[in-house]
Formats: sequence, structure tokens, C-alpha cells
Amino acid sequence: MSKSRRLTNLEALGQAAECLRVLAHPHRLRMVQMLLQGDHTVTELAEACELPTAMASEHLRLMQRCGFLSSEKDGRKVYYHVAEPHLKHILKCIEDRFDSAEGQ
Repeated sequence: MSKSRRLTNLEALGQAAECLRVLAHPHRLRMVQMLLQGDHTVTELAEACELPTAMASEHLRLMQRCGFLSSEKDGRKVYYHVAEPHLKHILKCIEDRFDSAEGQ
């Protein structure tokens, strides 16, 4: 006889699905990879993603709204960092599965 697992309520799963939809974009995943290594400005993130700064700012705003990121102002610069500690586990799963540099 197997033990049944407790199921997460549908409202919470709906919130999770919405946040995963926000995360499900290659530029956002690249930004999270960078931010897991340290704080960065929107300019640094935009350059790494080959995006205009305004578009990078919009990606960052969406991820902040989900609670994935937060920011701090230092003089005229704003530095972004990961606010959701579980992101490192999500990115690890993605990298383990899809990083073509590994195991191919």
C-alpha cells in the first residue's frame, strides 16, 4: 500500500503557474543565472542579453512583481538581486536538463 502525498491547493498552484510563466523566457532565465552569481545593474543585464535597456527593465519588473527579484539603489545605479531562494533550485534543474555543454 502506497502513502498518498498531500496535494497543493489549486489556488497556490495557480500562483505557481503564473510565476513560472513569467520565468519561462530565455532572457529572463539568463538574467536569473547572472543574478544568482551576484548583483547586477539593468545595463549589465541588458548587455548580456543583447537587449535594449528598456526591454531588460520590463523583464526585471515582471520578475520583481512575482517576488523573484528585488533591487537596491546605490547612488544613481540600481542593483538587482535574487529575492527568492528557490530560484537556484529551479535554475539548477533547467541547467542540468538543457545545458548543451554538459554531457553531450
